[in-house]
Amino acid sequence: MLCLLAAGCGEASPFPEGSTMKRIRDRGVLTVGIKFDQPLFGYKDPASGRITGFDAEIARLVAKDLTGSERNIRFVETVSRERENFLKQEVVDLVIATYSITPARAELVTFTDPYYYAGQDMLVRSGDSTIRDVSDLDGKRVCTAKGSTSVERLRTLLPGADLEIVDVYSVCVPALISGRIDAVSTDDTILHGLMAQHPDTLRLVGKPFGREPYGMGVRRQDTVFRDYLNGLITRWLRDGQWDRAFMSTIGISGATSESSKPR
Repeated sequence: MLCLLAAGCGEASPFPEGSTMKRIRDRGVLTVGIKFDQPLFGYKDPASGRITGFDAEIARLVAKDLTGSERNIRFVETVSRERENFLKQEVVDLVIATYSITPARAELVTFTDPYYYAGQDMLVRSGDSTIRDVSDLDGKRVCTAKGSTSVERLRTLLPGADLEIVDVYSVCVPALISGRIDAVSTDDTILHGLMAQHPDTLRLVGKPFGREPYGMGVRRQDTVFRDYLNGLITRWLRDGQWDRAFMSTIGISGATSESSKPR
């Protein structure tokens, strides 16, 4: 009789009424905005359709804590210029998409603490020895993505560069290989993923400039959800789940976590 009076006789939700976490738990599925074209971070395998990468693994850890299973997740392709819109329009619950924390973006969305740090670098053709550091890009044709912090940094550092600004970084790669552009510049971890697809054709310069803290983005002023996610990040850093996610994704490229892991 007592069970019949209870709501479903199941386990009580650990989340407060009206919170984003409670709504996701009740719905049973977490919706995450992520990149589909960035190997090692967010990449949709054309054969299997599975989303792989570090951001995808972080998202699955959130889904597991919220719903009880990492499988209770729906990924929505979210290019750089749509991240704020998708949160505002409630297309996704949160964005985990190599999302650099900046003051301007923080006016539009609420960020968690950093869960990853990257440095901006340059991807060039293997046989091109003329580009050794960022100053060598001045006067060159450089590809980067619309809505990324890379755009403003390149405009500031390289007033003479010819920037080609595209929606997704995957568009830059064939242009680089064909010689139509001279370099791709964005966060080094994104470039590691692009290079991994063309290891004999492309090389990473390896001279990072600038430091990018990646955060999870949630709807503006949703501080309860943000604080919950910050607690997860702290736990993963302590219990080894962050390290396991790194080694199974970014780590396969040979990159180390020394400068990337939050302290």
